[in-house]
Amino acid sequence: MHLDELPLAGRTALVTGVSRRQGIGYAVARELGRLGASVFTHDYAPHDADQPWGGDDLDAVAAGVRDALRGEAVAGRASADLRDPAEVDALFAAARGLTGTVDVLVCNHARSGGDGSILDMTPEALDAFWQTNTRSTVQLTQRFARQFAPPSAGTRPGERHAQQAPADPERAPKVVWMTSGQQHGPMRGEVAYAASKAALAGVTATVAAELLDLGIVLNTVNPGPVNTGYLDPGSTDRPLAELDALRAATPFGRWGEPTDPARLIGWLVSPAGSWVVGQVLTSDGGFGLR
Repeated sequence: MHLDELPLAGRTALVTGVSRRQGIGYAVARELGRLGASVFTHDYAPHDADQPWGGDDLDAVAAGVRDALRGEAVAGRASADLRDPAEVDALFAAARGLTGTVDVLVCNHARSGGDGSILDMTPEALDAFWQTNTRSTVQLTQRFARQFAPPSAGTRPGERHAQQAPADPERAPKVVWMTSGQQHGPMRGEVAYAASKAALAGVTATVAAELLDLGIVLNTVNPGPVNTGYLDPGSTDRPLAELDALRAATPFGRWGEPTDPARLIGWLVSPAGSWVVGQVLTSDGGFGLR
């Protein structure tokens, strides 16, 4: 790819949840690097260590991201427990320190495990998913937006910022949130996870409208059933016969791959995707149409 074909050249992206080479975050980070962006990644290894699919070599993850960079782009990384608001702030500050600004934010991180049915719910489980998946995403987005907000003129909470000029589709800052398929059908046994992700899908239009006043474009992506290791025979906690039958019934006869949503996200955060704003987009290979 020639340098004049790098639509994200000169831009810096923060991608959260980049701890495993099988993960969506890793694929997204590499895709943005391939498109010319400098990339700062976030990881939190203790979460993966507690899952059936286990963790990964973080140095190898970082090396894979660096290998995807093009032109004069650079990479950085930091670990953070995003349940802690102070660590969220520190992560964004570190990402901004890579090049001086963050132009693209992809909130890919998510909590897995420790969920259950409505009868299993505890305040602690609900809070843990809310803090990790929802609150930290909103907090990161707020930090991102403040880079582009005019100085406060004593506006009241909730008062609209007057748009200074039309947004520039070529340089518009971009935010991508990640949700799940909870709006398309039940997610039995995943009440806390579904609730935390449904909150992001539900508030997308509201936050997108507020960010657009600042020239920032927000969209939310539901990546569908992407196999990041949790559907492999050796590391799944689901019945294999059920998984085999479900996979065979998908329109393309396969699970999604991390590069599938990564390509969509790469397009959304490039200038070409600027006309798509405030949407919850499903990228599932027709899984929901079975």
